[in-house]
Amino acid sequence: MLRQRDYAFLWVALLVMAVATQMTAVAVGWQVYAIHRNPFDLGLIGLAEFVPLPLLALPAGHVADRFPRRFVFAISLVVEIAVTALLLVVSLAGARQLWPFLALATATGVAGALGSPAGRAIPPELVPTDLLASAMALRSIAGQAAVVGGPAVGGVLFAVRPELVYGLAIGLLAVGLGCVLALGAPRVAGRVARAGPAPGLAGLLAGIGFIRRTPVMLGAISLDLFAVLFGGAVALLPVFARSILHTGPAGLGVLRSAPAVGALVAGALIARRPLRSHAGRTLLVVVALFGASMVVFGLSRWFALSIVALAVSGFADMISMNIRSTTVALATPDALRGRVNAVEMVFISASNELGAFESGVAASLLGAMPAVVAGGALTIAIAAVWPRLFPPLARIDRLEELQPAAADAAGSDAG
Repeated sequence: MLRQRDYAFLWVALLVMAVATQMTAVAVGWQVYAIHRNPFDLGLIGLAEFVPLPLLALPAGHVADRFPRRFVFAISLVVEIAVTALLLVVSLAGARQLWPFLALATATGVAGALGSPAGRAIPPELVPTDLLASAMALRSIAGQAAVVGGPAVGGVLFAVRPELVYGLAIGLLAVGLGCVLALGAPRVAGRVARAGPAPGLAGLLAGIGFIRRTPVMLGAISLDLFAVLFGGAVALLPVFARSILHTGPAGLGVLRSAPAVGALVAGALIARRPLRSHAGRTLLVVVALFGASMVVFGLSRWFALSIVALAVSGFADMISMNIRSTTVALATPDALRGRVNAVEMVFISASNELGAFESGVAASLLGAMPAVVAGGALTIAIAAVWPRLFPPLARIDRLEELQPAAADAAGSDAG
């Protein structure tokens, strides 16, 4: 797979971007929590990152279907570089106020809203259908490898000098920008997105309508939304590191890396042996396993057990993410891919950034440990209920059998 020039460039870009993001997250999390020692501030950062997404997702998805996706993705990277440079300035000034971090978190959300639909639509243009599941697994491996190394490196560099984290992140994002600009024209889809007439309301909403008409896709995306929204604990890791497990920035980096270790194991297994059968049932089982691991993490006061629980959560989440992303890629017509990915991005970001806000609020009201345990229990309950709400999802057998549904006239005006 990585012998294909364009996919290799894309994979390297995703890897270095993810490393930069993870390093920056460690630095921002530690600096924000240090200002007031209030977990609610960490939740506000997640909320600030999320707010632009539902506002910009639909226009960004339409842009990804009307213009060359690699250029749209590159523009979002330029914004990310500018945001990271400003974080460097804030850190040099002492990082004593919360509002600059909130403003720059909002800018990060804008960059994500612009670039994610285009970036997520690129892999199906570069690889054939029979290799798509492996390509998605390799894409996830890039992200999870970054989560293993990025937070650990970020924690060590932060302990030396916070500005080192942001300086290295800027360099990595610049490498990613160069790789994205080096991508050639789409090879598999057989078309190049072009600017057409100004999008109408029906065209903007086509992705939402398509997902609503496709129960398998709606079930998979919404399951991931609620599982991570309630079960995720990443935003609270600075609280656990400092106040419960009594470790420092390096320990926080290890905790943030632990889920990726499990995810890398799962990703390697999927890349070598893609899931061949019972995909729907497997999805439900791994979501329940994710919830159980969060219950164990929330109850743990032992650093080693916490690392193991987080690693199990990463293993389960990788399998869930691969099934969901492959389902979306295979079931979506190319003419709608940007807009469908935009809607999926809102769901994913709601589970991550809005989930971070939910975690901060719950931790402020209940305490960090009860909030995580309750969230894990809710995730298990959701996995048990979902087969009754979305029976077609539970009946999925082989992912390769999924075929794109026909796009309606309003949805196929990509140009």
